[in-house]
Amino acid sequence: MELAVYNEQGKEIGKASFDEKLLGEKVRRKLLHQAVVRSEANKRVGTHKAKSKGERHGSGVKPWKQKHTGRARAGMKRSPLWKGGGNIFAPHPREYRKDMPVRMRLEALKSALLSKFLDNEVKIIDKLEYEKPQTQRLFKTLQALGLGEKSCLLSHPEPTKNLKLSARNLERCNLLPARMLNAYDVLKHKNLLLTKDTLAKLAEVVKS
Repeated sequence: MELAVYNEQGKEIGKASFDEKLLGEKVRRKLLHQAVVRSEANKRVGTHKAKSKGERHGSGVKPWKQKHTGRARAGMKRSPLWKGGGNIFAPHPREYRKDMPVRMRLEALKSALLSKFLDNEVKIIDKLEYEKPQTQRLFKTLQALGLGEKSCLLSHPEPTKNLKLSARNLERCNLLPARMLNAYDVLKHKNLLLTKDTLAKLAEVVKS
C-alpha cells in the first residue's frame, strides 16, 4: 500500500510504501480479545484483602442457647451477619497474570496494526527531531495532522529524551519505541502516528 507522508505542518510531501501482507490476511478478533484481556489482567496488583469470619477477632462460643430466648439463632460473634463480623467470600491476595506465547502476541500485534491500516487511522510523518523539549510544538503538529482531538499513539524507532519530555504532558498522546509496540496499546488509541523510519522498521518488528 502507498501511504502519504506529511511534514510537521500537516502538508503532504511524499509517499511511502508498506507491504500489508506482512500483517496477515485478516484481523483475528479472538486473538486480539485474548491479548487485551491478558494486558488488562497483568495490570492488576492483586493485593486486595478482607477478613473472613475465621480471621476476625472474637470468641467462637455460642452467644446464647439455641432455643427459648426469643432471639434469632446465633452461632458466634464473628458471623458475617453481625457488626464487626467477617466478610462473606472475603477477597484474598492472588495473582491475576496471564501468559501468552510470544508468537501469539506477535500475531495479535499484526492484527491490531492491520485494523488501523484498514480503517485509515495511521498517519506517517517525515521526522520528529527536537533540540529541546517543546510540548507546544508537538501539540501543533498533532493538530495539523488532524490528531489533536482524539487519542494518539506515537511510535519512533529510538525516541530521544527531548521527544519523550515533549510528549509526556499531552493527555491524549503516548509515545512508544517501535520495538515495544503491542496489540493493547495500538488498539487503546484511536490513531497511530508513525515516523517514516518507524514504518521501515515495522517490517522487522512483525517478522521477528
